[in-house]
Amino acid sequence: MNTIFRKSMLSVAGLAFAGGVFAGPIAHVAAPSTDPRPVAVVQADKPDPSKLIPHGTQGAQSHIDLNGEQTGNAKAIIAATKKAGLPERAAVISIATSLQESKLENLGHLGDMNDHDSLGLFQQRPSSGWGTPEQITDPEYSTTAFLKGLRQVDGWQDMPLTEAAQTVQVSAYPDAYAQWEQQAADLVGQYWNS
Repeated sequence: MNTIFRKSMLSVAGLAFAGGVFAGPIAHVAAPSTDPRPVAVVQADKPDPSKLIPHGTQGAQSHIDLNGEQTGNAKAIIAATKKAGLPERAAVISIATSLQESKLENLGHLGDMNDHDSLGLFQQRPSSGWGTPEQITDPEYSTTAFLKGLRQVDGWQDMPLTEAAQTVQVSAYPDAYAQWEQQAADLVGQYWNS
């Protein structure tokens, strides 16, 4: 009777019993590892940190606390990067550039404080061909324009961040982008898959 009951319960669970061997999904228990090295756990929803900062950061790093608008702009940069089909590293370069240029604020005309006619997240200039003021102050458009410039830089994927950003931006302060690499990577790591 016990055998009949067991067979009935197994068939209800979708498992077949034949001669003492279960046919179907059964848990496989792995033998304990004797390897003393720790096992790295990689969370599937987070980008690989080695892809975000492949060369390590250069110099002292800066960090600012972001408000909701700045966080939204970082997310917009990430979304535009993904839409353009570019990897996480392109988003890190873009966000670090925007952190340097505008602190992730979508800046309009600042009057006498303005650097020529620079506008938006990347301080792009209509007079330099980046687009109209309306386009440049649109986060998706300005990011796409920056990424278009980045794609034209041979080997940007293998360059230090500051070199890649400077080649696109042509800034008077070419080394300043490097200070934002860690915060940019942290933002991409946090929001890439959200």
